Amino acid sequence: MADQEEKEKPLEKMTAKELREVAKEIPQITGVHGKNKAELVSVIKDARGIVEEKKKSDASVRDLKLKIRSLKADRDAALEAKDRKKVSISRRRISRLKKRTRRAA
Repeated sequence: MADQEEKEKPLEKMTAKELREVAKEIPQITGVHGKNKAELVSVIKDARGIVEEKKKSDASVRDLKLKIRSLKADRDAALEAKDRKKVSISRRRISRLKKRTRRAA
């Protein structure tokens, strides 16, 4: 059985159907068919004692928001100077950073 676990592909790469089969073999897990893929992965990791690590931290979101604030100040200055090109560049950068903060959260 240990050989099977070593040759098993990573949980994130498995399909929901494969994850249900794995979860059925673990007696602590109930309600396997009512769970989606993300729930199955987290429940199986908990049962196996695998610690999930977060990829994105709150610090990165803070850094991104700090950059957004500085870009907004630049944009406002460009608006006052009536520099349309700089305004559009700033708006695009702000938009991209906002998208990154949503993904990171």
